[in-house]
Amino acid sequence: MLARVLPSLLVAVCLLAVWEVYSRFSGVSTLILPAPSSVLRALLLNRNEITGHARSTISVAVIGFALSVGFAFATSVALHVAPLAERGLMPLFVVSQTVPLVALAPLMILWFGFGHLPKILLVILVTFFPMLLSLLSGYRQTPPEFRDLLAAMGAKRWGIFFRATLPSARSAFLAGLRISATYAIVATIFAEYAGARRGLGIYILAAKNNFRADLVLAAVLVSAALTLMLLGVIWVIDRLTVRGAQMDHA
Repeated sequence: MLARVLPSLLVAVCLLAVWEVYSRFSGVSTLILPAPSSVLRALLLNRNEITGHARSTISVAVIGFALSVGFAFATSVALHVAPLAERGLMPLFVVSQTVPLVALAPLMILWFGFGHLPKILLVILVTFFPMLLSLLSGYRQTPPEFRDLLAAMGAKRWGIFFRATLPSARSAFLAGLRISATYAIVATIFAEYAGARRGLGIYILAAKNNFRADLVLAAVLVSAALTLMLLGVIWVIDRLTVRGAQMDHA
């Protein structure tokens, strides 16, 4: 594990060191480019306030992401068993991904107010499609001989799906899950930026209006940490499912 993350950590440390030196000795105003040490200091001094906003952001992101996973799975199963529905609905799903967030987020706020609902809906809309596409792609990767063998043994349609088709989609689904997880926090923050009472998005907006670049970057750092946390949870799920599959085979 350490061997996998060590190169990335070394690159990050080098970039932060260059940033720190440049900020301190280039003469650039701290209002424009604060040093990493200044950003860390601002984060520590304002940790209570930032933590409160981060809790609001992560709660919305997790709820929206969880609903999106369920919705994507249910939709993928429905489209898999009804190819005609897939041909009819897939273009609409593709079109839904072409609508820019900068236009969609304010509309969600306008239609559903400043509560959690518009943000959750935006997270679902942004994260749903990658998971749906990865699941459908994974279903198609099922070896035909597996299906034929199960059918010859008397397995029905749903038995074949749960014993062969669904396990074959595991890797593709986890890849789509990782992609969607990187979008979940961003979509939440963007919705908060468009209009909210609490959250990292509204905190970033307030810090920007007060010309506090250090607080803006501190909030960005926290949002990156939240995204890495979601990816870490998915990695744990991946390891647990691999271990469970190995125990089943044993």
